[in-house]
Amino acid sequence: MVELKSAGEIAAMREAGRAVAAVLAAVQAQAATGVTLRSLDALARSVLAEHGAKSTFLGYQPGFAPIAFPAVICSSVNDAALHGIPDDTRLADGDLVSIDCGAEIDGWTGDAAVTFIVGAPHSADTRLAETTRRALQAGIGAAKPGGRLGDISHAIGEVGRKGGYGINTDFGGHGIGRRMHEDPSVPNAGRAKRGMPLRPGLVLAIEPWFMAGGRDGYRIDDDGWTLRSADGSRAAHFEHTVAITADGPQVLTLP
Repeated sequence: MVELKSAGEIAAMREAGRAVAAVLAAVQAQAATGVTLRSLDALARSVLAEHGAKSTFLGYQPGFAPIAFPAVICSSVNDAALHGIPDDTRLADGDLVSIDCGAEIDGWTGDAAVTFIVGAPHSADTRLAETTRRALQAGIGAAKPGGRLGDISHAIGEVGRKGGYGINTDFGGHGIGRRMHEDPSVPNAGRAKRGMPLRPGLVLAIEPWFMAGGRDGYRIDDDGWTLRSADGSRAAHFEHTVAITADGPQVLTLP
């Protein structure tokens, strides 16, 4: 069931969104050659605590996962696209890193992700990350009252296709509110002017992720969580929590 949020509820979600934004900023600032993914998770935990926020990731166990998620961030490096579990892996120069984080404050949630490069960037990685970020902006731009859900999916998919990247719709955006994952689902490709109407009060986590190759799809690591491109190509992931209002889209996961 799709639930529309009031202006007050959207304001409450913005507080959770600010906590998520603070985590992503702190983790990106700390990420450097030699830093472990586990230490980035520890930093994220401290930032959430400073904001009085709880993690929506820690202990989360959807149907596809054999274990509950053991961390407060997903840290996906290079060919890992989504759901990477932080461990003692040390970041290396040129690594392409995606960090995803969710937070809850007073019963309301926020969810966002960012991709960045550690040290000296490779031009192909820069292009992949920038294209994925532009797809997020295109999706946000299409989140207008009077439109359709397919407008968002179409806008994202068009950017990815023009970039020549692999797009998979098994995982994508979603409704968000009192729970991290609510209806509706927001695929990263679709047909414009199709799907449910976009109405003020609808809040969505819009999250494109593209693979540089990806024609062979993806595989899941033995940990049951980490999703990697099947061909070993690199991946990027960006996400914001966005409220549809009478005045247009409002991004709730900004500092």
